[in-house]
Formats: sequence, structure tokens, C-alpha cells
Amino acid sequence: MGQCTVFPPPCAVIASNDSIDSMATLTIRQLDEKTKTRLRVRAAHHGRSMEEEAREILRSALTAASPMKGNLAETIRRRFAAFGGLELELPRRDPMRRAAEFGE
Repeated sequence: MGQCTVFPPPCAVIASNDSIDSMATLTIRQLDEKTKTRLRVRAAHHGRSMEEEAREILRSALTAASPMKGNLAETIRRRFAAFGGLELELPRRDPMRRAAEFGE
């Protein structure tokens, strides 16, 4: 598998370990202190290390049921269906105008 030639890597990297093909390493840079503290507290609450808690958060976020598929218009219609509909009279449309012709 691939190897990083720059150490430490310049940005967040998922690098495969040659000896363990099924595992990967994820480095997250520029994590603000408040988020790190919340992760530490959440991990302690669940009796896990911060690393295991981060893995569980990623696992649960990526295996959660996908949101309902459909187009935007249908999603909006379902969301506001309880409020009732509104019938609007469409304005009359004139025939399409001819494009201007410029002679030489």
C-alpha cells in the first residue's frame, strides 16, 4: 500500500499500514480545544479512550440509515403538506417574441 514520504503529513491523511491492510490511520489537524474537550468528556462518560470514542462516532455516523431519497420539490411538498395547499391562477402567457434581426 502507499507510504507517506513527508512526516508528519502536511494535512489530514488516511494512510494505509502495509502490515495491517484492514486498518488505517487518520490524523485530524486544527481541532479546536472545545471540540477536543467535549470528545474527552464524552469518551470518559462511555468508558472509552478518546481514540475509541472518535472511531465509534465515525462508525455510527457512516453506518446510520441514509436520509430518504427523492427530489427537493417532493421533500418540500411533504414537509408543508400539513398546512394545506394553495391554488394559484397562472397568468396568461403571450406567444414567444421573435428575435431581433440586424441587417448589414
